[in-house]
Amino acid sequence: MAPKDKKMVLPLSVMGKQDVGRLLREVETLNEFLRQSAIRQSDNTVKMPRTSRFMDEIVQINELNPLVEADRKSLVDFLSTVKTKAPVLHMSFNADPSPLFTQKLMTWLRKEIHPQVLLQTGLQPNIGAGCVVRTDSKYFDFSMRHHFTEKRSVLIQKIKGEK
Repeated sequence: MAPKDKKMVLPLSVMGKQDVGRLLREVETLNEFLRQSAIRQSDNTVKMPRTSRFMDEIVQINELNPLVEADRKSLVDFLSTVKTKAPVLHMSFNADPSPLFTQKLMTWLRKEIHPQVLLQTGLQPNIGAGCVVRTDSKYFDFSMRHHFTEKRSVLIQKIKGEK
């Protein structure tokens, strides 16, 4: 059982609200399976449902026992809080980021921004290079397109050969 004073953490592989939603459904499926198994009280050994990699990681990182009802309840509470209250960043790139880049980005975001930050990535091929970052209240454009737009007069001067 996870100690009461220890805060739960999200694995780096759990990046978006969809992942958190899948984990919540999986814990609830496990709850239902164990509830039905207790009601049946049969002599037949019933196999536990297979768990996902996300579930295995979150259970291992937080030192939880999925067979213990209190651990499952604390996990549901934690995931529900994350799904409703965690900050969400939307980052758009000109191409799909590699898994290694995404993992490094999540490591940095969880360390420097918020330990439960969620990330949603998207594609905007017209930005050239760089990225666009959005939150609920902020917008940051770090794209090459934005940089060229800001420096348009300098670019035109250089093209014309002026100083």
